[in-house]
Amino acid sequence: MSDTYDVIIIGAGPGGYVTAIRAAQLGFKTAVVDREHLGGICLNWGCIPTKALLRSAEIYHYMQHAADYGLSAKEVSFDIAAVVKRSRGVSGRLNGGVGMLLKKNKVDVIWGEAAIDAPGRVTVKETARAPAPKGAKGAGSYAAEHIIVATGARPRALPGIEPDKQKIWTYYEAMVPETMPKSLLVMGSGAIGIEFASFYRTMGAGVTVIELLPQILPVEDAEIAAIARKRFEKQGIRILTGAKVTTVEKGTDSVTATVEDDKGGSQTLTAEKLISAVGVVGNIENLGLEKLGVTIERGIVVTDGLGRTNVPGLYAIGDVAGPPMLAHKAEHEGVLCIETIKGLPTHPMDKAKIPGCTYCQPQIASVGLTEAKAREQGFSVKVGRFPFAGNGKAIALGEPEGLIKTIFDAKTGQLLGAHMVGAEVTELIQGYVVAMNLETTEEDLMHTVFPHPTLSEMMHESVLDAYGRVIHS
Repeated sequence: MSDTYDVIIIGAGPGGYVTAIRAAQLGFKTAVVDREHLGGICLNWGCIPTKALLRSAEIYHYMQHAADYGLSAKEVSFDIAAVVKRSRGVSGRLNGGVGMLLKKNKVDVIWGEAAIDAPGRVTVKETARAPAPKGAKGAGSYAAEHIIVATGARPRALPGIEPDKQKIWTYYEAMVPETMPKSLLVMGSGAIGIEFASFYRTMGAGVTVIELLPQILPVEDAEIAAIARKRFEKQGIRILTGAKVTTVEKGTDSVTATVEDDKGGSQTLTAEKLISAVGVVGNIENLGLEKLGVTIERGIVVTDGLGRTNVPGLYAIGDVAGPPMLAHKAEHEGVLCIETIKGLPTHPMDKAKIPGCTYCQPQIASVGLTEAKAREQGFSVKVGRFPFAGNGKAIALGEPEGLIKTIFDAKTGQLLGAHMVGAEVTELIQGYVVAMNLETTEEDLMHTVFPHPTLSEMMHESVLDAYGRVIHS
């Protein structure tokens, strides 16, 4: 006899497990299905372990520059095995925490690979990808009135440049190097590519970044990306924009890429490893979605903004439901979906108010429209800027390079976008996110008291600058 639930969620990544917990809080009998690891890619092979690696690189950088702070650190070195072990330990701790949260909220874990046979019916097959968590259910037939697909995404592979786990890496292999490569090529300059370029360069590798578009960090404001590029190049990262890897040849201990630029030129680059960071694709295969008639466009499950597909009782959230492919988007999307199922008042998420963060050195963070996008959409804008060099806390930290940029509608004072590059900006951006969600105007922000001495004062000064009232610049 089938085990029956109110809600079954396929995928225990950030979107899936958060949705499961919220479903249980709302009184639904809930189960979550996964085949490999609780917490998904983000916790196990993405957001969290990369930040652990980058933290090690940051500490290593400060130790190398101890003299800048009046300190002495001699014969500074690192053990890459220990760096990786720390990163994996951080992930392991949080993985166990997800399991405890699910148990605490009485969410059943079903271990295996799921397929949707028909509306309301899920078959789970055994999988050998990872041992099942203690107490998890296994293969079998399950039923639920509501089925939510939260299967996440995987690295995109380009034809002829498929990752081989040896010389051509994805983020999986880049996260657990057995030895530190002396040189590597990074194909793609989005958040994943730039974070790994930053990590490996800080740890001493020669790094070349190859980007198809004319700007690195293509989704970011052009001014912010240009500042970041100068910082990266100052650190010794070579950057090629408007360039495409056309072929890759693997040698005994190296990989050689042929790179063509947008002017018709060509060159060959050789390195020990190549990291392919050209985006991700949603995991929609083998779920039975096509058989059920679920609308899929360009590899994305089409939803109505609240997780509902065109098939009653079937929902999709997170990466499989489209960009931005971010963990925090998946979590919030899942909560909206399950609260809609419950009948609570909800409204579709405003994707323009979802912040994005890149944890390289320097950090980059943004929310809302870039200056170019705001102008394209017909806004008359006021733009404010404030440099880190004008902030006392930044100078005291030894981090005087960076910029806070704000963009306002000149007619209404609406905050349209905020963009930052510099130390700890990934922790600062949420102030602007809250302001945008509260429909705060420039007047509200100008009359807000920011603590001194803090980096956050630059957020205030940037707003003041947009209206000709800046104090410290």
